[in-house]
Amino acid sequence: MPTASRKRLLVSCGEPSGDLYAGELVRHLRPHVPGLEVFGLGGDRLEAEGAHLLAHVRDVAVVGLFEVLRHLRRLRGLFRALLAEAERESPALTVLIDYPDFNLRLGGALRARGVKVAYYVSPQVWAWRRGRLSTIRDVVAHMIVIFPFEEALYRDAGVPVTFAGHPLVDLVKPAPDPAAFLRSAGLDPSRPVIAVLPGSRPQEVRHNITPLAGALRLLAQRRPGVQFALAVAPGLDPLLFSRALAGLPVVQVTDQTHFLMGAATLGLVASGTATVEAALLQMPMVVVYRLSPITYALGRPLVRVPHYAMANLIAGKEVAKELIQKNFSQIKVADEALRLLDDPAQRDRQRAELRGVREALGGPGASARAAEVVAKLIG
Repeated sequence: MPTASRKRLLVSCGEPSGDLYAGELVRHLRPHVPGLEVFGLGGDRLEAEGAHLLAHVRDVAVVGLFEVLRHLRRLRGLFRALLAEAERESPALTVLIDYPDFNLRLGGALRARGVKVAYYVSPQVWAWRRGRLSTIRDVVAHMIVIFPFEEALYRDAGVPVTFAGHPLVDLVKPAPDPAAFLRSAGLDPSRPVIAVLPGSRPQEVRHNITPLAGALRLLAQRRPGVQFALAVAPGLDPLLFSRALAGLPVVQVTDQTHFLMGAATLGLVASGTATVEAALLQMPMVVVYRLSPITYALGRPLVRVPHYAMANLIAGKEVAKELIQKNFSQIKVADEALRLLDDPAQRDRQRAELRGVREALGGPGASARAAEVVAKLIG
């Protein structure tokens, strides 16, 4: 391989949340490493920071075993393209961000080629597939974690680790004037607003939107004055929602999810990063999620945590009600939403618990701290 350049960085992130973190990481990294050349797998945020993308996250962000199998040819092609570009001119460092099924294999191949590998946003080995720790120990030169309980896990496993804090602490902000935002979105600030967050990936939306739409119909019948607002993740096709939501008075909000969450009375939230965002904005929520039945049946025995929602895991208890797989029905969602809607004291209690989650995520500056670690690894 050619001699490694001190100005070249390979970044690989396969999901919208990873792209967000990658963009912030590179933005804070550039002052430390002038003239840095960044390439790899990412999305609009990483590209906006000057990265050359070999593939976009919208083409590879898939959930579930069989969904991955359908995209296997594309993923293999991308894998080969990333390795070929690294062999053409070796990077000083690779930063892998989440997306572990793909990234751990990529990291192993790069490490075998003499490329130093860092990992930012840990695989959830504390939740399932703990055997990956041995692979991480062999492949990863430094792990940068965003949850406080992860640091001791990696230190005990012999993996160099830094807890940087969660980058969303800096990025998640409510609207300066929530009432004005609601009016601009066509919503009445004097009436309750239920925010609906069905997921950021097409497969998630396809599994989640039908029971969510059924719950909205029940809520509209039981509480006619309630308003509904759907948060549409960047890059999602509106046709994913249109059939399920036909005839429902739902306002669609694009690229302003945090403003919506900060102004809503409560939210119906797909388990994932959105539950952390809701915690940071102290939005009371009901957490939902559904996978294909076969994927869930294969994966469930491997899960070793008491909760699915990250906000609940950080809190160490079920702060927000979780309705997962068979428990995720339109009736149960509507019932749980009504409990929150009709009981302001319960919403206040959940907000208080979510403030504790926010405090556990660390102070501002996580992306800058992560960038300092990466700069040292490059230099």
